[in-house]
Amino acid sequence: MRYNYFLPIILLLAVTVTGFSASLEELIGADRAAELTASNPITEVQHRDILPRLLPRDDRLQRLIDQEMEALGPSILVESLYRYEKPVHASRETWTEAERTGLYNACLSISSLEGIEYFSFSRNRMRTFYETSTVIDNPDTKRPRPDPAYGTPPAELRIYARQKDLTFGDNIYQYTYYAYPHSLISVQENISAMNVGPIIVVGKDRLRSVVAVLDAGDSLLVYMASMAKAASFPGMKERVGRSFSSRAEAILTWFAGRAAGAFAYR
Repeated sequence: MRYNYFLPIILLLAVTVTGFSASLEELIGADRAAELTASNPITEVQHRDILPRLLPRDDRLQRLIDQEMEALGPSILVESLYRYEKPVHASRETWTEAERTGLYNACLSISSLEGIEYFSFSRNRMRTFYETSTVIDNPDTKRPRPDPAYGTPPAELRIYARQKDLTFGDNIYQYTYYAYPHSLISVQENISAMNVGPIIVVGKDRLRSVVAVLDAGDSLLVYMASMAKAASFPGMKERVGRSFSSRAEAILTWFAGRAAGAFAYR
């Protein structure tokens, strides 16, 4: 049998190519990449003819968003794109396994969401987002647990959290985390109904918040999508949409701080 001396070289090249992350331009296009670099973040709020308009070109993320959109049939969709430039000491071609693990554990730090602030349009001032934020064992007993941390990110992980939102009340959420070679994705679902005073604004299992962190070489691309089947009272969708948009910016600010810590201890 004739041995193909070029086969090992071809395989090596294939491994090398798949080891590199996509660029910002490949993920969102040159025009949007330039816009994102100039002004962070980009946000869109939709109340009708709802379709993802800021979704990066990532097959896993696109399939996930399609599934959630089909299952939920949302009346509101708020999307955000954010570019986080990696520090100079970080890997500039693709994140290292240590960096990916650090970022994964940073995203698992539910307790660090406690006390973050967002801009309240109704009050025209900054306001506390989550008064309390704790991982719990399950939705029934609600016993507090420490934030999980892993030496190697599992492919899929599900945890529960109890978070007291000063606007939407004390709620239970399910968080599902997915870890891939060049992306980390989390999905937040509400296990309990979300109220504003006596009014149920978002019913049980009627909210999905997706956060995707995509490695883009010298930077991280963060995509957020909050979608809900919200109450149809006059002005309620607009109010919820503004609230989601402002809260998305608060989460992005929180992520930037967590990412800085993850890269510092790589």
